[in-house]
Amino acid sequence: MGSSFLITLREGLEASLVISILLTYLAKTNRRDENKSVWLGTFVAIAVCLILGIAFYVLVDGLNGNVEYAVEGTLALAATIVLTQMIFWMRANARNMSADLRNKVESSSKTALVTIAFVAVAREGLETALFLLSAKTETASGSSVVIGGVIGLVVAIGIGLFVFKAGSRVNLKTFFNVTAVLLLMFAAGLAGKTVHEFRELLGLETGYLIESAWMIESGIWAQGGTFYDFMKGLFGWHANPERIRVITYFVYLIPVLAIYLKSSKATKQLAS
Repeated sequence: MGSSFLITLREGLEASLVISILLTYLAKTNRRDENKSVWLGTFVAIAVCLILGIAFYVLVDGLNGNVEYAVEGTLALAATIVLTQMIFWMRANARNMSADLRNKVESSSKTALVTIAFVAVAREGLETALFLLSAKTETASGSSVVIGGVIGLVVAIGIGLFVFKAGSRVNLKTFFNVTAVLLLMFAAGLAGKTVHEFRELLGLETGYLIESAWMIESGIWAQGGTFYDFMKGLFGWHANPERIRVITYFVYLIPVLAIYLKSSKATKQLAS
């Protein structure tokens, strides 16, 4: 539940911010009659993402054996790459997003407004579907992924509405930096899962890298229970992981997190 909540909160907020910026600018330029174009693009994108998300889930849920390993490994790898790219893209473009959108709206027609809203929401929606599919295979319960995702989406919409009303009084930079670190840890878990799934696909069952890095059989860190499911879903924790999975986790997390923090520090210094 923790990972799906964080995913939909982050992705949902990005989409809601785009919509808030569009609606705010239309209101300030006395073009409120064009709001329906923004909402049309938004709802069409939501419908498309729901249909594709359900279709992907049905296709993946019925797989087994080597095909399942291949598909889940590929999904985890794709989610890791897209999630990493999304985090760095958001950090690089967040400061200019509002100005860029205003420039597009100034010379846009109603059709263009529909397209802008559709592309913004569809991009976040399809990313969310991909991440939730990966999160579902990382947690014990598919229903917990749905519940966490719905809660995250509701909170994201609430924050988006608050931003729409409060404007610049919300410190979104801190929010995105904190969630970025958490999502990079989630992506590290997906990187480890990618190696795990492809290892099973290739039938590699023996060797130093395949042996358990540790084995915890009792306590809250052992398999089973809400805390274990939370840590497994959000951070890729396992009570009995292969060494190669643990190594992959840190080989991804340490350099990527260091690059993100260093880049954030450099951006802050330039801004000051």
